Parts: sequence; C-alpha cells; structure tokens
Amino acid sequence: QVQLVESGGGLVQAGGSLRLSCAASGSIFSPNVMGWYRQAPGKERELVATISSGGSTNYAYSVKGRFTISRDNTKNTVYMQMNSLKPEDTAVYYCKVDELRGLVRSYWGQGTQVTVSS
Repeated sequence: QVQLVESGGGLVQAGGSLRLSCAASGSIFSPNVMGWYRQAPGKERELVATISSGGSTNYAYSVKGRFTISRDNTKNTVYMQMNSLKPEDTAVYYCKVDELRGLVRSYWGQGTQVTVSS
C-alpha cells in the first residue's frame, strides 16, 4: 500500500512562487507516472502536469512555461515548482501515482491548498 503526502501549499500574491512536494511511502512499482491535479470550488478536477519514471513530462496548456514538474526517485518524491502564479491557479492540488502494471493501480494524496490573491 502506497501513501502520498503533499506539502508546500499556502497563500501568495499574484506573480509569486510556490514549490509543492509529494512524498510517497514505501516502494513504487516501475514503470509509473506521477502527476499533479487541481480542483477549484465548483469545478471539475483537472490534470496539471505529469512525469514518468523515465523522465518525460506533460503539462496543461494553462501552466506551460510557468510550472515545472520534477522527481527524485531516491527520495520517492515528486515536486512542482510554480512561478508567476495567477488568481486562477487557486485550487486544492492533489498528487497522484499510477503504477503501470497490466492493470493500472492508482494512488491519491489528500491535497494541499494553494491560494493566489490579486
């Protein structure tokens, strides 16, 4: 059983920066994909960024050029550096891991709040 714990959220002004971290307990099956999702009040949860165990990345159009996802496999941790934050980035951010077995096994973190004021 894998557990994910997010940290690094908070309140910042528009144009500011935050760095989110997600630490996974135990070992994660490889290959796998780690990613960040977010959900604003009254809206559907949406994908923000992903990074595979091989290092390939994918970003939502709205954050490309501002956010950078990375991972440290020795620490079982995925990060997301968020720069030039906008009020529309305000949401609860969730970490997710997909283990790419024959049948995909997914794990979710509890979420961390990011609030960007104007």
